[in-house]
Amino acid sequence: MCDNYNILQFMKRSLCLFALILLSFQGILAQTKVSGKILDQKKQPIPGVNVFIKDTYDGASTDPDGNFFFTAADTGDVIIVCSFIGFEQIERKVSLTSKDFTFNTTMKESLNELKVVTISAGTIEASDEKKTTVLKPLDIVTTAGAQGDIVGALKTLPGAQQVGESEGLFVRGGDGSETKTIIDGMVVNKPFFSSAPDIASRGRFSPFLFKGTVFSTGGYSAQYGQGMSSVLALETQDLPNQTSSTLAISSVSVGGGYNKLWKDKNMSAGFDLNYANLLPYFKLVKQTPEYTRAPQFSGGSLNFRKKTSATGMLKFYGYFNLSDLGIKTLSIDSINGFKNLFELNNSDIYTNLTYKERLGEKWLMNLGVSYSTNVDHIKTWNDSIRSQSDMSQGRMVFSRGIGKLSIIRFGGEYQYTFDEIKIDGAKYGFPYHIKNAIYDNYSSQFVEADIYITQKLVLRAGARGEHTTLEKKYVVSPRTSLAYKIGEKSQISFAYGQFYQKPDRAYLFYSKIPGYNKATHYIANIQRVDDYHTLRAEVYFKKYDNLTNLIDSTNSGFGYAQGLDVFWRDKKTIKGVDYWISYTYLETKRKYQNYPKEVTPPFAATHTASLVFKKFFEKLNLSTGFTYTYATGRPYYNPNNSEFMSDKTIDYHSLGINGAYLRQIKNCFAVLAFSVTNTIGNEQIFGYRYSYDGIRSAAVTPPAKRFFFVGLFLSFGQNRSKEVIDNNN
Repeated sequence: MCDNYNILQFMKRSLCLFALILLSFQGILAQTKVSGKILDQKKQPIPGVNVFIKDTYDGASTDPDGNFFFTAADTGDVIIVCSFIGFEQIERKVSLTSKDFTFNTTMKESLNELKVVTISAGTIEASDEKKTTVLKPLDIVTTAGAQGDIVGALKTLPGAQQVGESEGLFVRGGDGSETKTIIDGMVVNKPFFSSAPDIASRGRFSPFLFKGTVFSTGGYSAQYGQGMSSVLALETQDLPNQTSSTLAISSVSVGGGYNKLWKDKNMSAGFDLNYANLLPYFKLVKQTPEYTRAPQFSGGSLNFRKKTSATGMLKFYGYFNLSDLGIKTLSIDSINGFKNLFELNNSDIYTNLTYKERLGEKWLMNLGVSYSTNVDHIKTWNDSIRSQSDMSQGRMVFSRGIGKLSIIRFGGEYQYTFDEIKIDGAKYGFPYHIKNAIYDNYSSQFVEADIYITQKLVLRAGARGEHTTLEKKYVVSPRTSLAYKIGEKSQISFAYGQFYQKPDRAYLFYSKIPGYNKATHYIANIQRVDDYHTLRAEVYFKKYDNLTNLIDSTNSGFGYAQGLDVFWRDKKTIKGVDYWISYTYLETKRKYQNYPKEVTPPFAATHTASLVFKKFFEKLNLSTGFTYTYATGRPYYNPNNSEFMSDKTIDYHSLGINGAYLRQIKNCFAVLAFSVTNTIGNEQIFGYRYSYDGIRSAAVTPPAKRFFFVGLFLSFGQNRSKEVIDNNN
């Protein structure tokens, strides 16, 4: 039995050994010699390319001449992969036999976003990581003189005017109503706080709400309309990185907020509340106007973010604000010291719901709805005025990728607006009552394509059609841009477009409502951008047609604007220093409203320049900076001068300084900040108001020469130290 067992074991081992030898022999017989050459599109060899059979260890790298050779154990249908940094990966199905196999191919350079040309004429990208970054949210809050206001910071960029007596963003010869603010694709009806006459108000929104800011000074996309000069397009943040809360205490306000991120990190919700009262500040810093009620502001916001799929995102943002103020100003027409009264109570609500989702590999869908309402209650000695403005809107945009970078987008938009004004007048005289309401249905459609002719040449072409029941006329505005990359970091761009806009709200209550206003833009720019420097130079010409003429209640007005914008930013030359310089030359004239002839409007300065300087001391956790802004005098109307609008104000000078001490204390990031506007106390005059007889006049000036601010900001659950350091390096 023992001998039989040993014989049986010997036979098993022999059979296993024989099988292994047979399999090895068959493997040797089945091996295929794979060889070939890899070239680029210019027929030049590419060394170092990894060439291999997918899901195996069989492969090799190309030599300096682009040649490769390896032996493949598999036969039949396999996939050969060619991979190399900077080139598009190739996966090709082939059939291997026991014979030699030759594989030659050409690899294309991958479309690296740093190498690909982008549309830049008229557009300044801010906080968009994929494109030219000019200003990030932290840049905005650390820019001296901006006071944490988005528009305040944008005024340090070329194209913007230094208008201090009226809210709005005045761009390239256009007034404040010609710039539209967009949040997640939806128009903001009232982006600025309501204010008293001749006193500018700030924007309603915090810069940290947004991850992307596109400031278009002209020639903007066909996706947007109803702005003859520019568009400020803002994109809100997505899901936060973690749950956090904030607390802010300053010399004028107190506020706090909370944002919760769910454990699965696919949903978040948050809120914030704030209250500001300038009475204590006005007790310390004397104001020129006499405030019967110091400005008070209270408000808050709600947000909700939900990741609906791997590619889908649902966002809701809601905002409300209440404000109140009362002011007395000396009447120019009174010789006995009579003072005009202006009291304002405002309520404002804005809501925005958007949904973004990919439909397959190449389609992207964006849907949005929003509703806003703004009510102003104004009281003077004689009148009680109630002004209401509501807007409901819906928008849909579909985009489809074409190839690697080209894209076509199309969509539509609908807006329903309601504007009403009620006046109860002559409290101390013959009473009268006025009520007027205007409804409008506005619709638009657009189509636009970004076509990458080559990696260095891109064409954007599109058109927008618009219709409003106020005029019952359909208009079509063509728009196109062309950009060419002239170097690794440099490119030139050109843009052309027509832009229509409904008449300003103030003219809607006239017996004859004016029609569309129109502007045509021609823009050319050159820019060079790297990690630490930005240089832009842009020339433009803007032609105005169909402007509102109040003399004959028609659209017979016209005008033009032309000029040069230059921007330079440097974050490297001086260690720890970030600075930028902007310059604007503007020549503009228009005949509109009640102008008897074509003249330069009062909001336009010929020369404007800004220098923003920031220094971060990393060891001390201290950030300091200053902003100096200069503008030549602006025209104003003097009834005693027969030459209409020929008088000019004095030149504008302003030096703002700021500083911040930043400290991470366990789970709390703390910022102690201060700022002073117009530090030197330069006299600033924005224009003059004249009595009816032209004998007396009063300069339009800021309420005070300087504004002082001190604040403590605490973030719990967030460590922003790295963000601060990265932003200053």
